[in-house]
Amino acid sequence: MSSRIVPALLIALLAIVHAQLWFGRGSVGSVGEMQRKLQQQQAANIQAQQANERLAAEVRDLKEGLGMVEEKARAELGMVKPDEIFVNVVTPK
Repeated sequence: MSSRIVPALLIALLAIVHAQLWFGRGSVGSVGEMQRKLQQQQAANIQAQQANERLAAEVRDLKEGLGMVEEKARAELGMVKPDEIFVNVVTPK
């Protein structure tokens, strides 16, 4: 009688393990779905990173651009900031 119990028990354990492989948590289908989600998230991350880089470049351009605009306005138009005094020194030739 015990000679029949051991093989039956082993077959039952094999069936349980096999069922877990195909239907349980961490199953083949579940892993495939997670891999698809991971690929989608990586693609979204790449797009977000590119958008961040574009925005950083725009910010950098604006910061540098405003400095150049201010410099031109001071040199060519004689513009000053609200609490500044503009002194024009002319040297004789």
